Amino acid sequence: MAKLSLPSLGLMSVIAALPMGAVWAAPAALPAPATRAAAVPSNATPRPGAPAVAVSPSVAARPQGYADLAERLLPMVVNISTSQTLRRPAANAPPAQPNLPEGSPLDDFFKDFMDRGNRPRRVQSLGSGFIIDAAGYVVTNNHVIEGADEITVILEDDTSLPATLVGTDAKTDLALLKVNSKQPLAVAKFGDSDKARVGELVMAIGDPFGLGGTVTTGIVSARNRDINSGPYDDFIQTDAPINRGNSGGPLFNMDGEVIGVNSAIYSPTGGSVGIGFAIPANAARNVVEQLKNKGRIERGWLGVRIQAVSQEIAETMGMERPRGALIAGITDGGPAAKAGMVSGDVVLTFDGKPVADSRALPRIVADSPIGKTVSMEVVRKGARRTIPITVQKLIEEEEKKVASATPDAKAPPASPVVSNLGMTLAPISPDSRRRFRLDPKVVGVVVTDIDADSPAGQKNIKAGDVITEVAQVKVASPGDVSARIDVERKAGRKVVLLQVSRGGELTFIGVRIP
Repeated sequence: MAKLSLPSLGLMSVIAALPMGAVWAAPAALPAPATRAAAVPSNATPRPGAPAVAVSPSVAARPQGYADLAERLLPMVVNISTSQTLRRPAANAPPAQPNLPEGSPLDDFFKDFMDRGNRPRRVQSLGSGFIIDAAGYVVTNNHVIEGADEITVILEDDTSLPATLVGTDAKTDLALLKVNSKQPLAVAKFGDSDKARVGELVMAIGDPFGLGGTVTTGIVSARNRDINSGPYDDFIQTDAPINRGNSGGPLFNMDGEVIGVNSAIYSPTGGSVGIGFAIPANAARNVVEQLKNKGRIERGWLGVRIQAVSQEIAETMGMERPRGALIAGITDGGPAAKAGMVSGDVVLTFDGKPVADSRALPRIVADSPIGKTVSMEVVRKGARRTIPITVQKLIEEEEKKVASATPDAKAPPASPVVSNLGMTLAPISPDSRRRFRLDPKVVGVVVTDIDADSPAGQKNIKAGDVITEVAQVKVASPGDVSARIDVERKAGRKVVLLQVSRGGELTFIGVRIP
């Protein structure tokens, strides 16, 4: 637990500065400013022509406190204490005891030193959680209980209950615990986090720095935050003060519903600076239900690799603005391949839900029932179409297959080196495969040099990139690339869409045509 310290001019300094025998009293009231309206007795007759005195609507609407709400919600929130045994790794073991003469006075010293160095250490940590079922189910963060040997749930009345781990999900940083309580438990209810609005009042309750149940308030500062913590990031940002130890605690709305699970803070100091992040309740609810019913998580899978839709890519697709998720690659034999999807499709809706951006599609697919056939609206070469697709189960620990390569036999015939859009292009040869360490199976045209100030250079195309498609047409030679760019230029297009392989990963890049 962190130590509490008073500032240099804290309470003790103020008291010490008072003269002996002085009595501490509130300062006398200051005269009202000239601009403040004077108090008017209730029975006084208003002076003719005097303006009416009214209460400001903003003051009337101001909340008068959170005491009633906090009193109701505090019993639903718990403190979580964990302990684990840390053993010294062999690589960090203390050096071997030196050879000393028998009976040396240093013999006992070195034995004690060695024993201390090899002795396991017990480490304790604290976090927060909340009860979601009268049967004793408690939600918290995965990082709160990760690696713990013992987990204890402490209720608001200081009752300590041993907890068992039901299941965890590292990708969303959630965990579900179970306790057995002889007394009735206060249960928190999940709300609809999709309805949470920026500016809405919220209340966070948790165990910051091990101090115990602590209530703080603020607002929803932002929605849909990506903090690069996992593939399904969709955090609610809040300025309600949360600190170390608040992890796993609930973020309530003013109806007393849980709209988020406090999980992370942004802080250069380690303390609250008004930027905290909570996992949305709608995402947590699905994970918690699966952990409760199955003890594990099953997620939907399409077998695609996606990327964001840039302004240039949107132009090539005939879209008014960037939106949706661009399919950059498709897994052989996966659901997308079976449904007839192709690289370059832009997914706009999935199972009736709009796909706002490339981060939304994985979340929607992951929450889809396994085996369900859904409709997906896509844009392909400027035209919209609807594709039925059957969601399959994501295999979390799928082994990567290393393909055997015979690239030299499949290398395209040599053709002249050409330049276009600032790129120097050449056919793929055994030498270029070795020089640029190209994927053994890739087919296309290799970029051997790039002008950094050119249209392609400004889009971060690099030497060693392989152009596999131009305007969604496959290319096998530098001449193919130039011909397709000329077609796009003559058609009046301002941007050409290139599919590029870099390190074996495909991506789409929109490059402006001079």
